[in-house]
Amino acid sequence: MDRLLKIGIGSDAFPPTTDGVCKVILNYAEQLNNGLADATVIVPKNPNQLDYKYDFKIFRYKSWWFPSNEGYTIGWPFDEKLHRELINMNFDLLHSHCPLATSYYFRLVNEKKRIPTVLTYHTKLEYDIEKRIPVQRAKDFSYHFLLNNINAADEVWVTSEGTVESLRKVGYEGDYIVMPNGCDFPITNVPDEDIAVIKRKHNIPEDVPVFIYCGRMIWYKNIRLILDACAKLKADGKKFKLIMLGFGADEHSIKRYARKLRLGDSIIWTGKLLDKGEILGYYGISDLLLFPSVFDTNGLVVREAAACATPSLLVRGSCAAEGIDDCETGFLCMESAHSIAATIEKILDNKDLMKKVGKKAQTDIYISWEDSVKKAFDRYQVVIDNFKSKQ
Repeated sequence: MDRLLKIGIGSDAFPPTTDGVCKVILNYAEQLNNGLADATVIVPKNPNQLDYKYDFKIFRYKSWWFPSNEGYTIGWPFDEKLHRELINMNFDLLHSHCPLATSYYFRLVNEKKRIPTVLTYHTKLEYDIEKRIPVQRAKDFSYHFLLNNINAADEVWVTSEGTVESLRKVGYEGDYIVMPNGCDFPITNVPDEDIAVIKRKHNIPEDVPVFIYCGRMIWYKNIRLILDACAKLKADGKKFKLIMLGFGADEHSIKRYARKLRLGDSIIWTGKLLDKGEILGYYGISDLLLFPSVFDTNGLVVREAAACATPSLLVRGSCAAEGIDDCETGFLCMESAHSIAATIEKILDNKDLMKKVGKKAQTDIYISWEDSVKKAFDRYQVVIDNFKSKQ
């Protein structure tokens, strides 16, 4: 093909909103526009948007804004003019990363002009439906809406095999492709002097082990298990520091619970951090990432930690633990505070193993966004060819 493929990368959120899918969208756009394709991000409008900061095209469509801690908007793609505008951009392929408003937007466009469409299913949306929608009829409508959006795609991607269970719960029965996400950070060995600076900043003694949780402060990421496990360690006389890096809707209640457990002097709350160098520094001073989430479908933070040779403690059988070998490229436990605490105690008695596992994670499970998006781009061409063969 003499020209670059024109790709529309869609989702329901984009910076300044910050979550895992926003990171994915940003990296897809950056990597595709680095010589692979002519990619445009398609997302709802946000009153705090700073789109001038990016070197690629961003198309914002109408949205409803409801003030919240996490800054989400609700896309409103029902304007005939919007459908025509997207059609006139002459995309070769549309790729949605969320089966909600933007996927529905792509459905409406495809009713007027068929364009090959890919959907990546990132999030276990049944969690939110069951938790936030009290009326069964409304739940049924939500599942029906999701399923129709998923079925409308020419090809469905997941970021891990474990995500397929969520797809089946929604009702999807079709085929899928596993397309893993990459890592935001380059492989980095944080210099000893940088580690010393951060430890001085937070008054962390050299001989005290450091754990880190990185992600949204939301209870359903099993943060309660982390805090309960740390309370048990403290009760057993273990000294440690726990870095809680991130923010989210449940942040205040999480902090209250930590105070109730009398963990105040053992926890460092960083709040919202966006500077990659600063985040790398916190991974660099940490001995172990605690990420017992069974909600996440891929767990970007596991690869982020691996970039700094920091091993992860994960729940056996979770999507985040997919591809992790116990005591080889990470550590696995059961989904309980007792198991987390017991596994940590065993690990702390063998610091050489912890370092060895961190180094092996760095070499074996790390994947760059450059490699990840190149694999996705190669698959785009297969999707387009399959689409054309059916016309």
